[in-house]
Amino acid sequence: MPKIVGIDLGTTNSLVAIVEEGAPRVIADLDGSRLVPSVIYFDQAGEVLVGNRAKEKMIDKPENTIFSIKRFMGKGINDVREDLPLLPFNVSADSEHIIRLKIFGRDYTPPELSAFILRDLKRNAEAALGEEIKNAVITVPAYFNDAQRQATKDAGRIAGLDVLRIVNEPTAASLAYGLDKKNRGTIAVFDFGGGTFDISILKITEGIFEVLSTSGDTHLGGDDIDEQLIRLVLADLKEIGGQRPNSEAQEFALRPQIPAIRKAVNKAKEALSSTETADIVVENLQYRRSMSRVEFNKLMEPIIERTLRPCRQALQDAGLKPPEIDEVVMVGGSTRIPLVRQRVQELFGRVPHTELNPDEVVALGAAVQADILAGSKRDMLLLDVTPLSLGIETMGGVMSKIIPRNSTIPASATEMFTSFVEGQTNVKIHVLQGERELVKDCRSLAQFDLKDIPPMPAGMPRIEVKFLIDADGILSVSAREQRTGKYQSIAVKPTYGLTDEQVEQMILESFEYAEADIEARQVIEARNEAETVLNATAKALADEQYAQLPVEEKAEISAAAEHLREVMRTQDHHAIRHGIDRLGQATMHLAELIMNAAIAKALKDKRVREIQ
Repeated sequence: MPKIVGIDLGTTNSLVAIVEEGAPRVIADLDGSRLVPSVIYFDQAGEVLVGNRAKEKMIDKPENTIFSIKRFMGKGINDVREDLPLLPFNVSADSEHIIRLKIFGRDYTPPELSAFILRDLKRNAEAALGEEIKNAVITVPAYFNDAQRQATKDAGRIAGLDVLRIVNEPTAASLAYGLDKKNRGTIAVFDFGGGTFDISILKITEGIFEVLSTSGDTHLGGDDIDEQLIRLVLADLKEIGGQRPNSEAQEFALRPQIPAIRKAVNKAKEALSSTETADIVVENLQYRRSMSRVEFNKLMEPIIERTLRPCRQALQDAGLKPPEIDEVVMVGGSTRIPLVRQRVQELFGRVPHTELNPDEVVALGAAVQADILAGSKRDMLLLDVTPLSLGIETMGGVMSKIIPRNSTIPASATEMFTSFVEGQTNVKIHVLQGERELVKDCRSLAQFDLKDIPPMPAGMPRIEVKFLIDADGILSVSAREQRTGKYQSIAVKPTYGLTDEQVEQMILESFEYAEADIEARQVIEARNEAETVLNATAKALADEQYAQLPVEEKAEISAAAEHLREVMRTQDHHAIRHGIDRLGQATMHLAELIMNAAIAKALKDKRVREIQ
């Protein structure tokens, strides 16, 4: 069978790995380097360099040397506007929904640029293994949304790779970790890389890796630390130049120097992981600043706190307390920072594992998953989760969740729905993603119509809606009217442009607005039920049995119905429910008369044995 490689497509560095003789290993390039910097350089003649050779051009040719492209995957211009002042390359004016970088007059999207890195990794693997590589498993941050996952798959396809599986990075790390450590236990994987952060809680039992919960921030990593330090240097330089700290003119003038500043602060950041002081030196600007670890830690505190909030959320979602975590695994280059390790130890109450190479462990895990897909006899099963709930819109703009967040994937779920309108022949299925109670607060994924349903009374159609998520997190939805067999389905193909706020804030907002959301939902549901009761009452008033009621009873039904219509205009779901109960009590005798008449009609001229 053709070999399948595992690829960690990282923000700062990328790696390719393979399993041979039962053990995963990272494949080095021709120069012997196992880490390939995620940097692409273009020259005017059309030559493209990737990796270390491209990284060498970052100072001299910054405008056409692209780095940290992973932070732009699946995003539009508004998602990254704050990053743009510190980036030397040019963003095209056509970047509304998809970021496009203009290089020598041509626009490149993030998947196209990522494909250059993947091609380089593919060539390294082919040179080392002596055969063509066509299949790969690629890792992504656990909190990558649908658009970002699709962009990653597109990058693989552009590079000539069939991406057999998209695997969450913390989950991949746990696969590699589980090989060497233990075959059972509960593990927290803290993945803090160059551009993204993830936390996943996993349960390992006899080779089954089950993700219990996941959380994170897809725009948080070592790049954010670099940018904090860059802004510090820029503020110093503006003061030296006699400019106001926020002077746009001075910032524009210094922009060509940002690549050199970035290199200097990155070097100091790495040094401060092992020394108490380090110098930030930008020679061509004649700038030097000494920084202590205490000063660096103070700068780092807000960034580290942004990693701890998702950790607490993931523990809560998994129904666990910190003492119930058996092991904590550190993944990603940013976990080398001592303060990061200290804060994680304080949160979980145990020393995190740092003996595994944090730069390589994700690629090794991807190789393990690739080995499983290649038909290895390894007794191992990976059960990942979906990070956000999925559902459909129901009457009144309510989001009805069908697959809740942190459900194990692959997953499927089915719910039964019906119509609300008499004689309804079409039903619109509106597919949503999010944690809020109302449609307006969730993300729309797709819409389709179930058509040509024969006219039936409201409540009669039985519409089965089925959600299916495959192992890559790709969703398909189908709807079938069971009485007639009418069927429609759709594969939900995400579009680029989903902002991080729409994904990362969904869960936070679901808690922040939980009380108000539930209140609004209860009002909508009460109004829907009231409308149904009023429609049923109108039908009952047209029945011949209504004429037999005394005047006082008719007056009470009329008054109860009018009262219900009035309270339906309010936001008080308790009052609406009370109105429904009042009308139910008022019409109870009428309902009994109608039922008795229907039974008498059905039994007329029937023999006892015919009834039996």
